[in-house]
Amino acid sequence: MSLHGVPRSSPIAGNIHIPHVAGKDGIRILVTGKGGVGKTTITALLAHLFAREGFRVLAIDGDPQQNLAVTLGVPPLVAERIIPVSQSVEYLREKTGAGPGISPGGLLTLNPDVSDVVERFSIPVADNLRLLVMGGVRQAGSGCLCAEYTLLSSILRHMRLLKDDVILLDTPAGLEHFGRAVADGFTCAVVVADPSYNALSVARESAALARQLGIRYIILVVNRVGNFDDRNKARERAGCLDEFSRVMLLSVDSGVIAAEPEVCPLLSTESDFMRGITSLAVTITRECEGHSPEFP
Repeated sequence: MSLHGVPRSSPIAGNIHIPHVAGKDGIRILVTGKGGVGKTTITALLAHLFAREGFRVLAIDGDPQQNLAVTLGVPPLVAERIIPVSQSVEYLREKTGAGPGISPGGLLTLNPDVSDVVERFSIPVADNLRLLVMGGVRQAGSGCLCAEYTLLSSILRHMRLLKDDVILLDTPAGLEHFGRAVADGFTCAVVVADPSYNALSVARESAALARQLGIRYIILVVNRVGNFDDRNKARERAGCLDEFSRVMLLSVDSGVIAAEPEVCPLLSTESDFMRGITSLAVTITRECEGHSPEFP
């Protein structure tokens, strides 16, 4: 039995059959898209599925709203006490030489050693699964070399050194927040949208930016797809499929709302939505590790 009373051998988790070979470079997944389309839910479900298959997983909350902890199943009162890395004045000063109360004219360490960040700031969520809450970045989009941006960018670059791990980064809308650091640390982008015109427009922009950053494998996940018209509309609005390595559709599932704010109850279900999430996990593994997992 895993944390929060969810059986470890759920019907979904027990049927993924994802081979896992030590010594690989790991799988580093960026989850992005328009706000409100289900990025955090999908990030949390993927994290649990990979962890249940024996992968060592680090889920990173890079969204200033910081909802990933509760979505993963961390009790709200515990989640409220989590201090994001970017808000740790002591760590900020230690690593960058800057922060509140320090003269802005001082020297800023642009490449700080953050090899201890996971040990110092991550918290256990379930077997094989830890959470790191990074917090928001102020002014990073303007190119500011503020201390918070420098620190968080270094953390993302450090992720490529975590061999044999699955790293999942839940981001705010767009990729501009971390820029080049995303490209240095991540190899796969899961771009989440719903069937609406606005969400799919943002998805196409995100895919184009991901390609510019050198992220080579980009999956479009259209969430909350209902009837046949929704499916046709999603395919039409997605435009040129060459922008994406693959397009996957996830069915509307009332169970997601019923389980809210956490996703753990969904792991023991066999809905079309969960089968889609499982196929997404298998697809990511096959593409990023070069394996050919067996589909359930």
